[in-house]
Amino acid sequence: MESLLLSIHVVAGILFVGPVAVVTSLFPRYAPVAGRESAERKADIAQLLHRITRVYGLLAIVVPVVGLILAAVQGRIGEVWITTALVLTVVAGGLLALLIAPLQKDALESGSSTGEMKMIGMSSGVFNLLWVIVVVLMIVRPGSSYA
Repeated sequence: MESLLLSIHVVAGILFVGPVAVVTSLFPRYAPVAGRESAERKADIAQLLHRITRVYGLLAIVVPVVGLILAAVQGRIGEVWITTALVLTVVAGGLLALLIAPLQKDALESGSSTGEMKMIGMSSGVFNLLWVIVVVLMIVRPGSSYA
């Protein structure tokens, strides 16, 4: 059972979180900026990137849910690295749902300023950094009760 849960957890992370990390970073390059036309700025591509952000962002909920089930099965819920990873996952999810996706939607609906594109880019960088930290925690497992 543990091997199955771990496999689902890792594969879901790769298939669902990975694409969101990429498309949130690409979005500012293609999103329309008010008052500026560019060959690189393609609204249809930006629309696709936003849809991937939304859909895969929802699918990515599988990752922490299965991770928590796995931690419970293994009796590791109280370990610091699990708690830290969970908190960082919640922060990353909140950043995606409450800032990145809404800013993308606004950019598509009304165009955005260069400053807003910078905010999306910076938020995407923080989102990705949080996931890198979570992955490192999964590998290093500081304070783990297992060798």
